[in-house]
Amino acid sequence: MNAIPAVASDVPEKRSEEPEDTARSWQERGRALVVRFGPAVWCYAVLKLIGFTVFMKLLSFSGEYAKKPARFGGGANPWDVVATWDGWWYQQVAKFGYHPALVPIPNGPVGFSVEQNSAAFFPLYPGLMRMTSDVTGLGLYGAGMLVSVVASLFAAAGIYAVVEKLTGDARSGVIAAGIWAIAPGSGAEWAVYSDSLFVALAAWACYCVMARQWVAAGVITLVAGLNRPTSAALIGAVGLAALVELYRRESGVLRPLAAMLLAPLGLLGYVGWVGWRTGEWGGYFRLQHDAWLHYFDWGQGTWHAIRGVLLGRSDYPFAFPVPDLFATLIVLSLPVLIVLLVRLRPPLVLTAYTLATIVSVLGSLGIFGNVSRYLLPAFPLFIALAVGMRKLSLPVLATVLGTGAVASGWYAGYVIFELGVP
Repeated sequence: MNAIPAVASDVPEKRSEEPEDTARSWQERGRALVVRFGPAVWCYAVLKLIGFTVFMKLLSFSGEYAKKPARFGGGANPWDVVATWDGWWYQQVAKFGYHPALVPIPNGPVGFSVEQNSAAFFPLYPGLMRMTSDVTGLGLYGAGMLVSVVASLFAAAGIYAVVEKLTGDARSGVIAAGIWAIAPGSGAEWAVYSDSLFVALAAWACYCVMARQWVAAGVITLVAGLNRPTSAALIGAVGLAALVELYRRESGVLRPLAAMLLAPLGLLGYVGWVGWRTGEWGGYFRLQHDAWLHYFDWGQGTWHAIRGVLLGRSDYPFAFPVPDLFATLIVLSLPVLIVLLVRLRPPLVLTAYTLATIVSVLGSLGIFGNVSRYLLPAFPLFIALAVGMRKLSLPVLATVLGTGAVASGWYAGYVIFELGVP
């Protein structure tokens, strides 16, 4: 019997619409992301813009920036201020790279025996500045601001994701992102500073741990370790959560183990590299101690500063009356915020990360008036506040957050950058 020839309809046709389906799938995913994260990002951006505008207006009104050196809180324009202090150092790294060295200072100021060096500033943020500048053609100032603003939006989305997963309430997540926009230390979020980038990485690392995406959490924490030394708190929290997960065996062995091994590599790698280049394995820590007077002193510096504020004295290092008064109030509020957070029974990674961040801040000698900025990564402290505010009506909520945004323009911006040293 002759075989019956196949007709065209019997032959499977290749779907010519597959590229269209792929494009449609990406569009749907994009819409889903906008629907999910859009409210939190917009809430953050609007509040942050209000605060930043107030900050710029106050700078213009005072005119003090024009009387200060461009490196230390001054510049030709009000917006130049946000690229001073640490921002100046980040621009130096982005432009010239690193030349780690421990150069002694003969007869230097009390406590300072080594020249300050850019190796104290971690490479991720200035590296992104340089890459953004090369790709966009922007100067290093513009590139740094672009990186900070974009990173702050990712941080707002990450905070939303963490809070929404913890509470199951999207409104609380949006409010938490808004509170982070007006926090006392939020002036560093839209500046040539690495703070927003670190919080974005920390929030998403915590979220990945909560979602049991262990390898992603390890990789993100590794990257965070290349951004700031405060990543030690995140590394410890992710490692502790992974260790508990290994004990429970709910995610197997390999993935939590991978997170534990990956998490510290960024921080250890950079600190080790600085030690190698300076010819002293503890070179990074000596640089922080002898050149920047910033080191873990078991809380002595914090105690002396608080005692000085309460007694009306200025006999402690880096005394700045207005920032120090607010810093004292912030420190006194921490026990309340911690208790409120613990009552929500957050996952281990959030509790450990928050407590480790607080211990590292209060236990280290530094500029006490900058406590608000140093605590900026401790975003879980805002969760209980967000949950408590979710029942407010929209007009009331807008009034509360809007007023906070105006106040943050004064304190987080003007006070920290002009009346203090950020």
